Amino acid sequence: MTRVAAVDCGTNSIRLLVADCDPATGELVDLDRRMTIVRLGQGVDRTGRLAPEALERTFAACREYAAVIKEHGAERLRFVATSASRDAENRDEFVRGVLDILGVEPEVITGDREAEFSFTGATKELTGRDDLARPYLVVDIGGGSTEFVVGDDGVRAARSVDVGCVRMTERHLVQDGAVTDPPTEAQVAAMRADIEAALDLAERSVPLREAHTLVGLAGSVTTLSAIALDLPAYDSTAIHHSRISYDSVREITHRLLRSTHAERAAIPSMHPGRVDVIAAGALVLLSIMERIGAEEVVVSEHDILDGIAWSVA
Repeated sequence: MTRVAAVDCGTNSIRLLVADCDPATGELVDLDRRMTIVRLGQGVDRTGRLAPEALERTFAACREYAAVIKEHGAERLRFVATSASRDAENRDEFVRGVLDILGVEPEVITGDREAEFSFTGATKELTGRDDLARPYLVVDIGGGSTEFVVGDDGVRAARSVDVGCVRMTERHLVQDGAVTDPPTEAQVAAMRADIEAALDLAERSVPLREAHTLVGLAGSVTTLSAIALDLPAYDSTAIHHSRISYDSVREITHRLLRSTHAERAAIPSMHPGRVDVIAAGALVLLSIMERIGAEEVVVSEHDILDGIAWSVA
């Protein structure tokens, strides 16, 4: 076993995994897995820069993670940064801050590399399952971007497009500095048009409709699963590898798009940091399922973070 630490810093959240990995057997044992909503991508779509308060929230989480990594004695650490830090003019400030706190430079990876990590993390456990036909379409709906990966034992084609729950919310659902509560029909239609255009772009390089199993990753998808399962609190064990029907995703999406902030916040499994962006994330998933005719989505709690850990091991 090799003890490794992996950090995934996205547009909405930063996550840590400390695990013992055995590449020979494919076994990965979690020692610590945690997530903090930092909204690093706050305003990036509009300003092109990382906001000072967003950077400080992220650095505070990094300081917490540094203590956890030291406590567990991880031998290796890899820090991967995704959509928000790719897009920002002042990303050097972000890089310097992470290096000072954790002693490693964050790798601002390409969307295609992000997709490869997501595919590995999501599908490594699915090998040999007779009830899930290949090829898989792995969809990672993040805050700023969504990754599409089609593959069998490995990646066949991948594409990252700039639609995510935070980006779509800020672009279409914010008026006068606040999220419209609930959004208007015109706002939802504009958001849907943006998502459909992104799906057209993804289909130019990824054969989305050839996939037989849709695997959904990241907080928007896992939260939808928790709602569909009517969980009294967020439960990773119950959510991991749950299967949510298209009808259920459609019903929940329409409910979220008609709800107020207070109604969404009252959902027992809802993380406070997702209350304002979950409706946009749900619409991205629903649009994907409609595009490819998926009858269900297999939900995975293992994703890019696990793929990063495997790359270190």
